[in-house]
Amino acid sequence: MPTPSRTHVLLIPSYDTGPKVYETVAAARAQWNPVWVVTDGSTDGTPVGLQAMAAADPGLQVIALPANVGKGAALLHGLERAQQAGFTHALTMDSDGQHPAALIPAFMQASIARPETMVLGRPVFDASAPLLRVRGRRVSNWWTNLETLGAGIDDSLYGFRVYPVADLVAVMRRQPWMRRFDFDTEAVVRLAWRGVKPVNLAAPVKYLTAEEGGVSHFRYGRDNALLSWMHLRLMLEFVLRLPVLAWRRATRRPPFQP
Repeated sequence: MPTPSRTHVLLIPSYDTGPKVYETVAAARAQWNPVWVVTDGSTDGTPVGLQAMAAADPGLQVIALPANVGKGAALLHGLERAQQAGFTHALTMDSDGQHPAALIPAFMQASIARPETMVLGRPVFDASAPLLRVRGRRVSNWWTNLETLGAGIDDSLYGFRVYPVADLVAVMRRQPWMRRFDFDTEAVVRLAWRGVKPVNLAAPVKYLTAEEGGVSHFRYGRDNALLSWMHLRLMLEFVLRLPVLAWRRATRRPPFQP
């Protein structure tokens, strides 16, 4: 098993993913130590199974939330505990098998090399990717690049990334948003506003079928409405931040530094 890291922890939020979460956690543990799983009010029995895995593995910790609070809120629980434990960075990874566990060390090493940055996954889609979702994320990416004045965020929705813990916790504590599906996009926008430079690494994404154990909680109507409301809020705030962002970009200050 990998040597325990004192600075970088891997966080996996999970909500009713079924048996696939056990495969995801096992694959993550083969690549990194420690791994923390935040079960977000799951009712599928997986919290008990994960606790049994953790009892036999000192590199695995399970944080079981009693009720579903949303991906962002669940991650905030994990981030706050990670900060209290002295971790400086956290890699977030979905529990449904979409993200490439084999790339965990590469993403962590990129973060260790440049700890002032956020290391973002740039998704490489295969034939399993739903065309509607691929096109939809292009729209979100366009808005994200506008809201950050082209800070260099290649993808705003791919949740396989390494964040600086203190910066992200500070951003989330200052406002009530980023608690559900809006977390991934708003996190990178607000961190860029804070001066955290994005570094992008290519990573494959796999959309599993139901027969393969895939589970999706994405709802096109509900979640696209949430994203639209999020971008409206961010654009209004972007107008107020534009003079400072333009000055930073012109003077190559964070997040626009090389």
